[in-house]
Amino acid sequence: MISKKAQEIPPFIVMDVLEKAQELERRGEPIIHLEVGEPDFDTPECINEAGYRAICDGKTHYTHSMGLIELREAIAEDYWKKYRVKISPEQILVASGTSPAMVLLFSALLDAGDEVILSNPYYPCYPNIIRFVDGVPIFVEVLEEEGFQYLPEMIGEKLSPKVKGIMINSPSNPTGNIMSGERMKRIAQFSPYIISDEIYHGLVYESEEHSILEFTDRAFVINGFSKLYAMTGWRLGYLIAPKEFIRPMQKIQQNLFISASSFSQWAALAGLKKAEKDVKKMRETYDQRRRFLIPRLKELGFGITVEPTGAFYILANAKRFSKDSYRLAFDILQEAKVGVAPGIDFGTNAEGYLRFCYANSMENIVEGMNRLERYLERYK
Repeated sequence: MISKKAQEIPPFIVMDVLEKAQELERRGEPIIHLEVGEPDFDTPECINEAGYRAICDGKTHYTHSMGLIELREAIAEDYWKKYRVKISPEQILVASGTSPAMVLLFSALLDAGDEVILSNPYYPCYPNIIRFVDGVPIFVEVLEEEGFQYLPEMIGEKLSPKVKGIMINSPSNPTGNIMSGERMKRIAQFSPYIISDEIYHGLVYESEEHSILEFTDRAFVINGFSKLYAMTGWRLGYLIAPKEFIRPMQKIQQNLFISASSFSQWAALAGLKKAEKDVKKMRETYDQRRRFLIPRLKELGFGITVEPTGAFYILANAKRFSKDSYRLAFDILQEAKVGVAPGIDFGTNAEGYLRFCYANSMENIVEGMNRLERYLERYK
């Protein structure tokens, strides 16, 4: 008999869209991919070289379960350089991506029935992982006119003794919006731990991102190398946590994962030390695409109340075309040969929206918008 957890965990709908798109491609259909949040750039050469060199030098064995000390020291140095926050390498645990990092974090933080406050819309895996460890997600229905960001008083209304954490994500997936330092500071004043997903830090185009650690040390930070350094397939992330949580999470890591990939860690170290120019070039390219895509989507009739300035996403209001985002996304894929993410994947409050990812070439984005324009003619 299949377990209840396995039966009840929802699919990641974006991946369903991608897999349907790949099926169409195998039939010879030319698909424009604007659905999956993955950099279209190759990993920078300095990172590749460091990974190759680590393999050639025999650095292919288990590392310390918390991660290479050299990498943890470099992460601590990076946070000091960017945010002027002092963290110890002993507060950092390196994991095989940010999803395993979240499994470690929520396993250490939550007992059965404990709650975590999430904004709605949200990254789909947050509530799924919380539920998987028997926690309970508590949703705050954030507003489009606020850029789908929390109003601190809305969090206050949800607080109870069972709330162990408040989740924030800035720059955000799926919206691409950035939380101001002032708003983050107000949220940091609440008593539960703040859990800050900072995976899109560094991909900011007009404003400035802040780490939650600037405002409180009662916080967990989730970060990694997939997005900023185009290292999705290397599977490497990390946690920064209060010291009392490190040993419990380390023990879970030892049992579930042992350690993160050794040569991926050596490669990531090179990224932190040497890839600044590569990152700058990628960031500038993303921004060019963003500046094209926002007005083009508005021209096609999509609503964008607060223009995103981070990550590589736009969550656009498509309610004038359909209030069934799942059906609309798959119809666009089938008829226009453009992959987009349905808003319902990101929560009930994103129903009627579509997420567009601009981690694709300008040529493909332009072609995708032209195809979408022809498709939308039917709604006129």
